[in-house]
Amino acid sequence: MLNVYNTLTRQKEEFHPIEPGKVRMYVCGMTVYDLCHIGHARMLAAFDVIYRWLKASGYDVNYVRNITDIEDKIIKRALERGITPDQLVAQTIADMHEDAAALNLLPPTHEPRATHHVGGMIALIEQLIANGKAYPAPNGDVYYAVREFESYGKLSGRTLDKLRAGERVEIDPNKRDPLDFVLWKAAKPGEPSWESPWGAGRPGWHIECSVMSCHHLGEHFDIHGGGEDLQFPHHENEIAQSEGAHGHKYVNYWLHNGFINVDGEKMSKSLGNFFTIRDVLQHFDGEVVRFFIVRSHYRSPVNYTDSILNDAKQGLTRLYTALRGLELPASTGIDWSNPYAARFKAAMDDDFSSSEAVAVLFDLAGEVNKTRDVQLARLMKDLAGVLGLLQREPEEFLKAGAGEGELTAEQIEALIQARRDARTNKNWAESDRIRDELIAKGVVLEDNAQGTSWRRA
Repeated sequence: MLNVYNTLTRQKEEFHPIEPGKVRMYVCGMTVYDLCHIGHARMLAAFDVIYRWLKASGYDVNYVRNITDIEDKIIKRALERGITPDQLVAQTIADMHEDAAALNLLPPTHEPRATHHVGGMIALIEQLIANGKAYPAPNGDVYYAVREFESYGKLSGRTLDKLRAGERVEIDPNKRDPLDFVLWKAAKPGEPSWESPWGAGRPGWHIECSVMSCHHLGEHFDIHGGGEDLQFPHHENEIAQSEGAHGHKYVNYWLHNGFINVDGEKMSKSLGNFFTIRDVLQHFDGEVVRFFIVRSHYRSPVNYTDSILNDAKQGLTRLYTALRGLELPASTGIDWSNPYAARFKAAMDDDFSSSEAVAVLFDLAGEVNKTRDVQLARLMKDLAGVLGLLQREPEEFLKAGAGEGELTAEQIEALIQARRDARTNKNWAESDRIRDELIAKGVVLEDNAQGTSWRRA
C-alpha cells in the first residue's frame, strides 16, 4: 500500500485515488521569465520520480504541469531585453524543455499555458463574485475576500488572526481587508491585456492554477504538488479560490518538495550563490545532477556544493561500473517478489523514499560485482529505470564529459595505444609514465584479460 505525506494533514496517509486505478496529479510549473535554476531542478526531478512510481505501480496517471506565461516578472524582463513578452516566453520555454531533457524528465500528460485559459479564469472570478467570495474594486482590479472563506489557512496552518497580527503590508485603499489578494489586475499602458466584465486587464497569479488544474483534472482531484515555498500564499489561495467557487473539496493529497541550499545557505542572487541548471551542466553530466537529487528524500532539504556533486558522480560511476562489460538479457518486467525488488518497492511505497531505493541499487551493484550475474544486473537496471537512472550504455556514461582542459576520448585512446606499445617493448618506465599522466588528468585505467578499459575519475 502506497503511503504519502499529506501537507494538509501533516501526516502520512494511505493513498486511495478518487477513481480506482487512475491518478490525477497537478504540479505548479515554471514562470517562464528566465532560465530554470537548480532549485527548479529539484522540484522537476522530485515529481518526475513520483510520476514514474505511480506509473510503475500500475496507475493510469494524468500528470499536469503548468506554464505561467503572463506575470509581472515576464513583462519586466522582456522590457529589459527589448523584446516582446511572447518572444521571451517562447525562448524560455524552449530552454526549459532542453534542461528537462538533460535531466531525463518524462514529459507531463498536459503542459497548459496560462494565456490559453484566460476565459476560464474570467468565468471562475465571476462565480466567486456571485458566491460572495470576491469583489471588483474601483480601480478595475478584482480581489478575493479572504475573510469570506472560513477555512483559509488550513494548508499552511496560518490563521487569519495570526496573519493579520503579522501584517506589514502597506494598506491598499482598494481592498476591503489588507489580507485580500488580487484575482484580476486592471490593464496598465503597454502591458498585455484581455477584455473582461471589469475592463481590460490580466489574471493574477493564483487564479491561473485553479483554472488550469480543474480544466484538465476536474474540480476534485488526487494530488497537487509543488515546492515547499508555494504552500503559502499560492496553494493556500488556490484552495480558497477553488473551494470558494465550487463549494466542495479541491485536492485530497498535497505534496511539497524541500529546498536546495547552497553551501548551507538559501540560494539567492544577492548572496552570489545562484546557479541555473545550465551553470551546473557545464561541469556535471545531467544524470549526475539527477542522481544528486534522487538520492535524497523529496521532502528533505538538500545541500548543493561542488564536492557533493562530485560525490554523486562517484556514486553513479560505481553503479555504472557494476554493469560494465555485461550482456544483459531483454527486460521482461520487474519481478516484485525478488527480495531486492521487494525492498525497493517498500521504500518507494513509503512516501516515495528514493533515498532508500537508491540504497537497494548499491546493494545490488555489490552483488553484481561479485557474481557478474546478468539477471541481477538486468533487475538493477530495471529498478534504476523507475528512478530515471542507468538507462545509458555504461561506456557512454563512464567515458563522457570531457570538460575544458580534459583529454578527449580520442586523445585517451592514443595514449592507451602508446602505453600498449611501450609494454610490448618492455619499456615499463614509459608505460608507468603514461599511466600516471592519465591518472593526473582524471582517467582511470583498468587492465583485464580483454585488454585495457578506461573511465573518467
